[in-house]
Amino acid sequence: MSALSFELRRSTNTVTSREQRHVAFWGGTVGQLGAVELVVPALEVVPVRDRDTSGAAVTGESVPPSSFTGLTYGGRPRLARGRLQVAGQEAALSRSSWRTSREGRALRIRVVGREYRYQERGNRRHHVLERAGARVEMTRSSASVASEALRGTAGGAVDSVDLSLAILLEGVYTRNLSLRGAFISAPGRLLDRLGG
Repeated sequence: MSALSFELRRSTNTVTSREQRHVAFWGGTVGQLGAVELVVPALEVVPVRDRDTSGAAVTGESVPPSSFTGLTYGGRPRLARGRLQVAGQEAALSRSSWRTSREGRALRIRVVGREYRYQERGNRRHHVLERAGARVEMTRSSASVASEALRGTAGGAVDSVDLSLAILLEGVYTRNLSLRGAFISAPGRLLDRLGG
């Protein structure tokens, strides 16, 4: 796949139950892959009675399903105790929370025989997912979880797995991938952990 640009727009939720009132959907067409949707929180990937865990999920016509579950923070799953699945396979996640640079704090992902690096670029609205020969840059229209649009630019040998993963990670709370973000979000994450 050569250079590709796409946009996923937030759509309104028609509430059918109390649990669904805070569910957000972003959907759009991603090149020849067709329709793709990101759901946060994805209630179908989290046990019904588990209030401490949140999830995000990507589905689409020609993209492998992917999901991420982790401790809840601000309506999204955090990287803490996170579990990532792509195309039915569990991913290995690692990162160094003691590093000071964005490159050093990047999330490293091993899944479906590939190694990825996901990091914040510029500010908390810009992220890059990279593997050898492929790169997907994602930008949110705003820094809030209620961002109206998610825009992506893909280059190199990008395929449906790369796009599914890059879109999914936009639904995960990744503020602590920068040192500044880790400091800013630390009090809230601590209070959240203490149940306050």
